[in-house]
Amino acid sequence: MNFEEMSKEELIDYIKNINESNNGKYGLIWDKEKEPEKIVEECNKHIPVLREVEDKKIDNNGENNILIEGDNFHALEVLNYTHRESIDVIYIDPPYNTGNEEFMYNDKYIDDDDGYKHSKWLNFMSKRLRIARNLLKDDGIIMISINETEQAQLKLLMDSIFGNANLLSVHHIQTRYANKDVANNGAQWLPIIEYVYIYAKNYLKFVPNLPLEEYDLTPYHFEINELEKGEIINVGGKKIEILKKGQYEIINKKESNVKYLKEVWGSGSLLKQKNTAAWYYNEYLLSRLSEDGTDTLYKIYNMGEDGLGYRYVKAPQKLDKTRGKVYQGVPLDKQDGFNGNVSARKVKPIVNYYDFSPDFGNIINEGGIAFNSGKKPIKMLKELINYHTNKSAIVLDFFAGSGSTGHAVLDLNKKDNGSRKFILCTNNEISKKLQREFLKENNITFEELKVMKIERNQKWIDFTNENGICKNITYPRIKNVIEGYASKEALNGTVRYFETDFVDNNGTRDQIFYDLTEKCIPMLCVKENTYKMIEKNDQYAIYSNEEKNKFTCVYFDTIGNKYEEFIEKVKSIEKKKVLYIFTLGNKIEEPRLAEIKNYTIEAIPQRIYDLYRKLVRMSKEN
Repeated sequence: MNFEEMSKEELIDYIKNINESNNGKYGLIWDKEKEPEKIVEECNKHIPVLREVEDKKIDNNGENNILIEGDNFHALEVLNYTHRESIDVIYIDPPYNTGNEEFMYNDKYIDDDDGYKHSKWLNFMSKRLRIARNLLKDDGIIMISINETEQAQLKLLMDSIFGNANLLSVHHIQTRYANKDVANNGAQWLPIIEYVYIYAKNYLKFVPNLPLEEYDLTPYHFEINELEKGEIINVGGKKIEILKKGQYEIINKKESNVKYLKEVWGSGSLLKQKNTAAWYYNEYLLSRLSEDGTDTLYKIYNMGEDGLGYRYVKAPQKLDKTRGKVYQGVPLDKQDGFNGNVSARKVKPIVNYYDFSPDFGNIINEGGIAFNSGKKPIKMLKELINYHTNKSAIVLDFFAGSGSTGHAVLDLNKKDNGSRKFILCTNNEISKKLQREFLKENNITFEELKVMKIERNQKWIDFTNENGICKNITYPRIKNVIEGYASKEALNGTVRYFETDFVDNNGTRDQIFYDLTEKCIPMLCVKENTYKMIEKNDQYAIYSNEEKNKFTCVYFDTIGNKYEEFIEKVKSIEKKKVLYIFTLGNKIEEPRLAEIKNYTIEAIPQRIYDLYRKLVRMSKEN
């Protein structure tokens, strides 16, 4: 155990685990070693990078969005470098592990007969969620859809990774009508609810975008005129003016206005709210009813949030009654919203129940692509994404499936003029049904298919390209919504398509660094959001963003024949620059850099390699 390489969070977790071992553990324990995930076990052999598929770029103006085809563990490893602590919102819809051939582990679909189905699912999720936490900003949130099969396990897993204090809500989502006649295989119970677990990275930093509701002026139609001065007394630490019958008049104006008062019975819960007018009347003035008389109006000074500086409370009309009437104005924080209208807006809390059953019922062709395996309606996703106040948020979905999250981001941008960006990660997985068809057509066994996958057999590659989910569901769906489909209007946006690629981690350190430097340029462009090539040769490359106010300058040659030329090119760029320069170490000592202005610098590929090794270690320990 190398403590010097551990982050603060990892050290805290390590100490916590020691305490739990000594004092007993409450939480989630599962068999992590029965069948480790092969992708994770073999990750020390290959360093994941990105390769852009340029002919799949979709361009209709708007922000640069990213679609990554590959195993999401590899994609998350890459994002751990390019987007560490940069993601605002994560939404995922992982496999529910129902046993209905929708969760694949080590190239095998898990069914109900697998005695370790829950352990495999937890192994699978734990590795990915721990990396995902690294990606979130301090005020970021993560939201996960799940059903009853794994929701209890997910809660404990999320508590162990994010902390129970950061649980913001468990949303209950109605996904079908309770009275709908569905084929339920004779079951006696009909589940209609799914769940969305919502966690903050740090609940002290996250401020939700609370929904607004209209503040109704209708009750505000009373006016009180003081006809004479009343008697002044002090009761309960407050100045009170007693207006007897005939000293005031209450007029019902019959129309509402922000300058009028509303009438509220001083009873029920109001009596329990200390320092309110109803509580004060009940506590100090009710006992004066026989002395002051019925129909007395009390003017209680230094009370209320309506800017008047007082509250009126009218005594009952009979001595045997106890309830008074409170007259109060529109709260100050609501008055500015009226501008002469009869309604304004006020915030309200986020509820944890939503009925999206109509939207789930009409979802099959949403996005112009039929997909019958867990598709979520964009209405629900827009609701969730909009909990974050940042309209320029980066939204990540690493179980992208049908691409609904990307669709929701683009649609929400159109609705509120936002500039959010999405990152979608999905493999190009083939369904079990299609795998069986491939086996039958080619007269091979499942074990032989495994070999074909490892060897990247061309026949299998062609089959996945024709039938895999990323190329045939996710990508076409995003293309549809950006370019427009059927009668749907096009949504602005640009999508860049990447595939995960790999650098062998088996040679000498120097050779690994050479190979990694050669292949890491697309990752650097993703990291800096600079895709426009200004110049590229066999030793250096310069990219910019579309506005040409930010540049990424990469010197990747191992010999340095054109280094002077590179420095001169960089010096000529006045705008903000990020320099990535190859070195076998972690330091760049170069006097010539002093001549360059307005830049930051990073040695490559040392930091990429260090973060990769750290993830490998963390994944094996967890």
